[in-house]
Amino acid sequence: MKVAVVDYGMGNLHSVLKSLQAVNEAGADIFLSNDPHAIAKADKVVFPGQGAMPDCMRELNSRGLAEAVRETTQSKPFFGICVGAQLLFQHSEEGDTPGLGLFPGEVKRFADGLTDAGGERLKVPHMGWNQVYQTRPHPLFRDIADGERFYFVHSYHFAPQDAALTLAQSEYPQRFSCIVGRGNIFATQFHTEKSHRAGLQMMKNFLAWDGSV
Repeated sequence: MKVAVVDYGMGNLHSVLKSLQAVNEAGADIFLSNDPHAIAKADKVVFPGQGAMPDCMRELNSRGLAEAVRETTQSKPFFGICVGAQLLFQHSEEGDTPGLGLFPGEVKRFADGLTDAGGERLKVPHMGWNQVYQTRPHPLFRDIADGERFYFVHSYHFAPQDAALTLAQSEYPQRFSCIVGRGNIFATQFHTEKSHRAGLQMMKNFLAWDGSV
């Protein structure tokens, strides 16, 4: 089995690669690639991202990888992480940036002046460990408790038009979609590679996943 981690110059590529390799019990060939043909031939694809969405989209287009990513989402088990997940939507408020358009909806910035239940102001970006509440069953939730904590660093969040895309939510302070998916696509706003045991378990589940739900 070949698993491609898309290298478009943005994101914790080596951290993602090492995390996948750490849970690679089946002896899969897991590799970084900026070659559209190699990505297209892989059995599974991981699409990480970190930084500003306009920069990520520009790099993706300039390297000729946007179409390769679109093609792989049609049939292969596909895992988007952080900005790599945001790029799946039609549009982001960050830099008024068009995304890949695979999911209907937008990526919106957290509102200014957010406060918690005690009236304390909440900072943007939202950064740190936060609970994730599963809204629908999914194979990638195997051996992960509902309400498990994962590590977030983001100022923007998913706003899918189709509620059925949401697989899990978190709170800041209102609930927001933090895992989206459809068919063979699964994507998280948080960083699985920085989320210790739970993040590694999710990556392990992805390596074992056949893309069906």
